[in-house]
Amino acid sequence: MTVFILVAGAFTGPYVWRDTAARLTAEGAEVRTVALTGLGKGPADPGAAIDLETHIADVLAVIDAVVAGNGRDIVLVGHDYGIHPVLGAADRRARSIARIVHLDSGMPQDGVPALAAVPDQRLREELSDSEWQGGGEVPPPSWDAWPRWGSTAGLSEAALDGLTARAARQPLGTLLQPLRLTGAVAAVPVTGVLCTGNGPGIEMVQLMVELGEPALQPLADPRVTFFELPTGHWPMLSCPHELADVLTEAAAGGGHRLKPADADHRPGHLRPFLLDLPERPRERTGNTDLYLPGGTGPHPAVVFVHGGPVPAGARPTPRDWPTLKGYARYVAGHGAVGVTVDHRLHALTDYERAAEDVSAAVERVRADPRVDADRIALWFFSGGGPLTADWLAAPPAWLRCLAADYPIMAPLPNWGMTGARFHPVKAVARAGGLPIVLVRAGREMAEIAATVEEFLTEAERCGANVEVVDVPDGRHGFETLDPTDDSRAAVHRAVGAVLAHLTA
Repeated sequence: MTVFILVAGAFTGPYVWRDTAARLTAEGAEVRTVALTGLGKGPADPGAAIDLETHIADVLAVIDAVVAGNGRDIVLVGHDYGIHPVLGAADRRARSIARIVHLDSGMPQDGVPALAAVPDQRLREELSDSEWQGGGEVPPPSWDAWPRWGSTAGLSEAALDGLTARAARQPLGTLLQPLRLTGAVAAVPVTGVLCTGNGPGIEMVQLMVELGEPALQPLADPRVTFFELPTGHWPMLSCPHELADVLTEAAAGGGHRLKPADADHRPGHLRPFLLDLPERPRERTGNTDLYLPGGTGPHPAVVFVHGGPVPAGARPTPRDWPTLKGYARYVAGHGAVGVTVDHRLHALTDYERAAEDVSAAVERVRADPRVDADRIALWFFSGGGPLTADWLAAPPAWLRCLAADYPIMAPLPNWGMTGARFHPVKAVARAGGLPIVLVRAGREMAEIAATVEEFLTEAERCGANVEVVDVPDGRHGFETLDPTDDSRAAVHRAVGAVLAHLTA
């Protein structure tokens, strides 16, 4: 028999698992829900401080009670903050645990407090302020503030009302005390359940693994499996039965396995560009490459801005990726300077300095005597989409066109950037008549496609000048993944549209 031990996240308690636990029990499993001190039960010593170690002890007590019964597989499930006490307890009882399930949670590391996983950056800064260091409690979110802790997509108003009414104050020490791990927990098989209404799905995680991010390489271990649920951050409330079915399958070892980043395997972003283009003269200065057309200038220029985040140690760097080089050669063959730029978007917190890098590169390009400073286009890709916001909000006169391929056009909910400036959906209303060419992949990841549709809806509402180039069967990164006639036609159409705006 499988025993599921369910540990809820911040501000919540055992009650959130009611419907999921009932489904698991009906399917023949045993279910234990952990009441964490200060959230689901009172402290044994009313005067004692409550911290992460307190909650680890709560989970250990349940594990030990189950182990005493013998012969049962224990599956530990940690949602949100709950993964921290789950990992702390599993590290001390690794031989007793059959599997750990990360339910829309992060990958806590030794020495890192749970505060680091709070999605809202401003909230993290507030809670890490020195005035909190003596202890205290974090008030639960108000009805409309839950999105600061995770997407409420899929929750009915009644469910959100209940979540708010029953929420408890979170002991601050549970967020500030670093998690301590010996490494024993690394031997326990793991399943990740990704809620795509709150953050990336399996396909995006696979792309991040292929980019070589060191912290993500363990996710490609064959003992690690993944599932997706098309909902927000609280699946036990928005789709409890579907969650129970996923947990049952996870306990049996099911789920999707990622492919490791392999030196002998060429990842999708490093495969050949879909067009066979001749080499062009290239000049490299600092973080910028110029692909020069023939003839005397000055020439219009197209600056290609890669996505991300891209690990700082990734090689080759994005300006040498086939897609950016391919587009730069293409426009250079048609009379414009193609420009590729490496910028420092290495983490979600890097958008500001990435924006500085791009802005500085554009000014250097405009200052080049071979470039017509009054005829510039900017072309963004993927996770570079949020960088379009500054240019949409205040387009300079020399910016003749802004293009974007399969872009993220609004921060994903778990990025914690809801109030940040890098939000193209909020910026497009100020774009005026700036021509925008948006290349949309028909087989886009659901979490990214939602941001594109949100952007297009707002663009239509405010009358923005947007041309959509569809690639019906194209995937995210179709230029190297899907070398079909339709994909080639889309590239020709998009480049043609941009160049037409530059020469108009």
